Parts: sequence; C-alpha cells; structure tokens
Amino acid sequence: MRIISGTNKGMKLYAPEGTGVRPTGDKIKEAIFNILGYIDEKSVVLDLFAGSGGIGIEFLARGAKFCYFVDSSSKSLSYVKKNLELCKFEKRSKIIISDYEKAIINLSKRNIKFNYIFADPPYAFNCGFNIIKKALENNLLESGGTFIIETDKFEKLIDNMNTKVIKYKEKIYGRTKISIIKYTED
Repeated sequence: MRIISGTNKGMKLYAPEGTGVRPTGDKIKEAIFNILGYIDEKSVVLDLFAGSGGIGIEFLARGAKFCYFVDSSSKSLSYVKKNLELCKFEKRSKIIISDYEKAIINLSKRNIKFNYIFADPPYAFNCGFNIIKKALENNLLESGGTFIIETDKFEKLIDNMNTKVIKYKEKIYGRTKISIIKYTED
C-alpha cells in the first residue's frame, strides 16, 4: 500500500498482516481519485472504517485541509497513527476510536461538516445504505459533498432512499463495488 499522488507520492504505508483489515488496493484507490479529480485545499474528509488510513492519507497528500479517521479497532488506529506520523500529517488529522454510528452522531453534535465521506466497512456488515442514511439524517455532508462507499458488488445503496442524493458513478472491480454519490440540497 502506497501514496499514489500528491505530497509523499510513492511512500509506502504500514498495513496490518492478515485478513482482519482489507486495505483499498492501489488500482481501486487510483480509480476513485481519477473520478473525484481535483481535491480542494479547503476540503474536510471523514474516513469511516479507516483501517490503516490509506484513503484519508491519500486525500491529505492531494491537498485536503483535514481528515477525521474513525475505526472501532485500536489496532487499526495504531497503524493510522504510524502512517500519519510517517507522512507528517498529524496536525491535519484526528483519530477517533468509535463505531461508525456513534461517530456520526458525535461529529454532528460538534457541528462538523464534510466535503467527502469515505467508508469501507467489512462486506458482511452490509451497512453502506445505513452509513449514507445516518450521515444525511445528522447533516454531516456539505451540500455538493460526496460519499465514496466501498462495498460488496451486490450491496444496494440508494435505491430506496428518498433524499436529494444523486448517484454519480459506480465501478466494479472483482468483488468490490465503488459507489461515488453526490449530495445536493437543491
């Protein structure tokens, strides 16, 4: 796992061994950022199910202002911390140990809004729809903001959602589906 563009391009990041964490591969990461394009330097990012932090760190390397890393595993977050230190991004980030639902509620109570919300939950959780629903109910995403959700290719995300969410793009890579979903209040 490495940083594919921006500052620290090519730097290898730490990732835990085994099957407990499934870091987003370079091919998928590159596809995500090719679709997203330019990352504004005022962007605030939420990386849910952060794992080793590869996606959030990629946002920071591409110029995002700040990134919140959320995971319920202290072991995973120890890798996020190591990677942030390696890249010297500690001052532009915050690590939160929490499950995603509590994190969404707590961030909302602090009135924090995000330009990008990335989530890569374990496929067995089948919670992509719930992540989007909870984030919108708690007013966590800026108007014009983007969800990037990595799920199993069979998981349905916004088919039954009654909001101003617009599916922007969907790509399938083997078992993995990347859904990029824009949100507009208008």
